[in-house]
Amino acid sequence: MPIEATPVATDTTATPHAAWLILPRLRVQNANAISSPMTWGFPSVTAFTGFMTALERKLGPDAGIRFSAIGIICHGFEAQVTPTRQGVYTHSFALTRNPVLQDGGTAAIVEEGRVHLDITLVLQASISDALLDDAQRQTCANAIAQQVAGMRLAGGSVMPSMTQTRQRSPKAKLVRQESGFEQREKQFKRLSRQWLPGFALVSRDDVLHARLADMQNSAAPGTPAPTLLDAWLDVARLNIRASLHPDTQAVEWKPDARPGWLVPMPVGFAALSELHAAGTVSGTRDTRVPFRFVESVYSIGQWISPHRLSDCTHLMWQPTYAPDTGLYRCTNTYAEHAAATTPAETYVPLSIAD
Repeated sequence: MPIEATPVATDTTATPHAAWLILPRLRVQNANAISSPMTWGFPSVTAFTGFMTALERKLGPDAGIRFSAIGIICHGFEAQVTPTRQGVYTHSFALTRNPVLQDGGTAAIVEEGRVHLDITLVLQASISDALLDDAQRQTCANAIAQQVAGMRLAGGSVMPSMTQTRQRSPKAKLVRQESGFEQREKQFKRLSRQWLPGFALVSRDDVLHARLADMQNSAAPGTPAPTLLDAWLDVARLNIRASLHPDTQAVEWKPDARPGWLVPMPVGFAALSELHAAGTVSGTRDTRVPFRFVESVYSIGQWISPHRLSDCTHLMWQPTYAPDTGLYRCTNTYAEHAAATTPAETYVPLSIAD
C-alpha cells in the first residue's frame, strides 16, 4: 500500500496545433464510488484517464486528434447511500436486490458503491491540419459528443443532459489554444468561468510532504518515526485538538486549519510482480496484452474553484509510467505552483502550549 508523493515532470504546454476538447455537463449515472481499497466517494483519476484512452481508440487515427491529459470539474455529486442506525454520520451503500437462485435461496450480495455525477471534462488535445478550421473543429466536437454518449465513464452510463427551461444545454467544443502565454491565460480564464459553479480536482502532494515534515519535527523522543502513511491518514481525517486560551487559560477545542478542501485519493498503481507475457496468466480480462499484479498508490488532492486556476496545465492530469520502479501514476502540476506561491499548510501545532 505505497503512498507516492513525488511529482513527475510533465509537459502539457501549448504547441502550434494544441487544443482543448471540452465536454460540458456530462451526467453520469451509477458511476463507481469505491475508488480504492481505502477510499470511497468520487471515482479515481485513473478512471478518467482510462476514459480518455478509450475515447482516443474509438475515434481512431483518422480522426486527426490525440489526447495527452484530462481535467476534471465536478458540478454535482449524489452518492447512493442511506443513513444507518448508528447515526447520521454513518452511511451504507444502497444496494440492488439480486434475483433468487434456482432453489429459491437468496443470492449473495456483492457490495457495489454507486454515485450520480454532473461533471465537465477538459481534454488536452493535439489536432491535425485538417481541424484548424473552426467549422471542422465543431463538426469533430459534435461527432465526439455522439461517441461519448454511448460510452462508459468510471463504470457509469453517460446520460443525456437535463432539459433547460431558460437556456440550452452546453455543447461540446474543440477550442484551439492561443499561441502566446498571456493570450492563452486570458483564453483559459474566459473558459473557466463557464465551468462555474463547480470544483476542479488538483494534486496537493506538497501538503502531504509538509505534514510529514511537521509530524517528524513534533515526534516525541523514543517513538517510531512517522511515515508517509501516518501523514496521509492525518490529513485525511478531521482532527480536533485542545489548546489553552492565552488570557483565560480555558481549554478550547478547535479543528486543524487546512489550506483548502483536501481529500485522500488514489493516483495510480505500483507493481507487485514482474510483467508477465500476454496469455501466460489465466483469468485475465484481456489475454492479448501483458499482465502485472499491482496495488493502489495514494496521495492528497484538493477541490478548488476553476476560476482560481491561472493556467490550464494546473487542471490537467496526465498518465505516466516509470519502467524502473513499475509505477503507473497520474500526475498534476498544481502542487508545484501552489508550493511556489502560497504556504503549503497552516496546521495547528501538534503540541499544546503551556
